[in-house]
Amino acid sequence: MKFSLIVCTYMRPQALLNLLQSVNEQSLYPDEILIIDGSTDDETHKIFEKPLFKHLRYFKVEDKDRGLTKQRNFGINQVGGTIDVVCFLDDDIVLEPDYFKQLLSTYTAYPNAIAVGGYITNEVQWEVSDGKHKKDQFYFEGYMRNEPSRFKLRKHFGLLPDVTPGYMPTFSHGRSVSFLPPSGKTYQVEQIMGGVSSYKKEVFKTHTFSNYFVGYGLYEDADFSLRLAKKGDLYINTNARLAHYHDASGRPNQFKYGKMVLRNGWYVWRVKYQNPSLKARFKFHATSLLLTLIRMSNIITTKDRKKALTESLGRIVGWFSIIFNPPKVNR
Repeated sequence: MKFSLIVCTYMRPQALLNLLQSVNEQSLYPDEILIIDGSTDDETHKIFEKPLFKHLRYFKVEDKDRGLTKQRNFGINQVGGTIDVVCFLDDDIVLEPDYFKQLLSTYTAYPNAIAVGGYITNEVQWEVSDGKHKKDQFYFEGYMRNEPSRFKLRKHFGLLPDVTPGYMPTFSHGRSVSFLPPSGKTYQVEQIMGGVSSYKKEVFKTHTFSNYFVGYGLYEDADFSLRLAKKGDLYINTNARLAHYHDASGRPNQFKYGKMVLRNGWYVWRVKYQNPSLKARFKFHATSLLLTLIRMSNIITTKDRKKALTESLGRIVGWFSIIFNPPKVNR
C-alpha cells in the first residue's frame, strides 16, 4: 500500500523541521512527501535548500491557493498516480516511530475504512479507571480523565452530549476524539482530526476540502469527516501515536477565532443535520450561550484577560451573525 504525506504549513519553519525529522525516523517511510507552503516569507523554503529528506517535493503557493483547505486541495492535485492512501499532518506534530505503520495497518484490518485518524498522546492525562465514577472524572472503556469544567456545567443544565466521543449529537457540541482513551483499540467514529488524518485516495474523486473554511480553517476537519461518513467508515487507531505541540505562530487573532467558533460550529452542525428539531435548535443555542459565558468568566479567572475578552466578543458577534446572516451550507 503506497502512501503520500501532505503537510500544509504557514510561517512555522522550526516546527515543520521537527516534524520532518520524526518522519525520517519512521519504521514505514512515505512514498512521497508534499510540503505545501503558504508562508509570506522564505524562511520555510530555506529548510529545503539541501536535500535532507527522501521523496520530498516542496511547493510555495500563491495567494489564490493560500489557506488550509485550499492548500490541502492543491496538495491532493500533486499526489502521484500510484498512491493508495493520502496522509495529512499539521506542521507542529512530532510522530512516534511506528505512526505510519500502525495507521496503514488499519486499512488492512478494516477493509471498509475510507479514512483513519491518528491518536494524540500529549494533550490529555488518562488513568486506568478506579471504578468509582466520581463527578469530576470522565469514564470510558476502562479509563478515566478529568472532566473539563464546561462539561460539568453542561451536565447541570441537561446539555451533555448523548452520543459517544467522535460522534455529533443532534444539537452539536459533542465530545471530540480526545475523549477516546489510549486503550490500544481502534474506534469507529464519524469525525477525525484533519491534522492527524489519512484517507483512501479514491475519496478525492468525489470530495474536496471546503473553501468555506478560509485561512485558519477552524472545524474544516469536522465538515470533511461528516460528509465522508455518509459514504463509508471512519476510524481512530489509538496505536498510531503522535504529539501535538500547538505552535502559536500563524494563528488568527482571538476575535476572529471566537467568531469562527460560532459560525463554523453552526456550519458543521448543519452539514449533518439539515433540519434539526426545535429542541435541538434550542439546545444548540443554549450550549453556545453557556460556553460563551464560561469564556467571558476567564476575563476574571485567568491572566490572559485581553484574549478572553476579545474571543468572547468574537463569539457574541459570531452568534448574532448566524441569526441574521447564517452561512450557506454546501453538502
